[in-house]
Amino acid sequence: MIDSNFIKNTKLDALNVSRETLRELEDYSSSIISRNKEINLISKSTEKSINTRHIEDSAQTVDFIDKKNIKICTDLGSGAGLPGIVLAILMKHKKPQFKVIFYEKSFHKSNFLKEMSKKFKLNTEIHQKNIFEEKNLNTDVIISRGFKPLPVLLEIASTNFKNFKYIILFLGKSGKEILKDTLRNWKFDYEEKKSLTNEDSLVIKISNLQKKNG
Repeated sequence: MIDSNFIKNTKLDALNVSRETLRELEDYSSSIISRNKEINLISKSTEKSINTRHIEDSAQTVDFIDKKNIKICTDLGSGAGLPGIVLAILMKHKKPQFKVIFYEKSFHKSNFLKEMSKKFKLNTEIHQKNIFEEKNLNTDVIISRGFKPLPVLLEIASTNFKNFKYIILFLGKSGKEILKDTLRNWKFDYEEKKSLTNEDSLVIKISNLQKKNG
């Protein structure tokens, strides 16, 4: 049994999410639970709290995405589609031309992403590829949730992408320390937002990324 009354109790009201969109998000979370028995999309321990732990957690990044200059978002190591599928569902009525590109090397998880994209009629591009092997990529936003540590993600952005405006990442309890350590080797501007779903966590938007010399 997943957390009930999602539409009634969700924190996403603050993001002006329509009831139709909330129903699609609830349908999506049910699809994850159903397929989780076969392909381990999320931790079993978080199944009962999927809507707060995963759906709302992913959705809160829409504040950084819903901008005039953002048309393409690239989700790295997306797995079940968190946050990419959530963002594609949230944005499809607001901005139909908005596209989410996925890089997920798992065959089964990539197929799940394709199924969800078809089911919810989403504007997506799904690549069953290893992001470390891709070069000269273009996007407006790079986003990732629980894929790799911050320094590794910055290296991917710097090395594998030719153009991007922002990087959006989720940081846990030690996020401030991780940022401080990372700034020893990298220069960047960032905005931070306290997580809606975990008081110890942060969502950050990074721009103007440069690697320090030496």
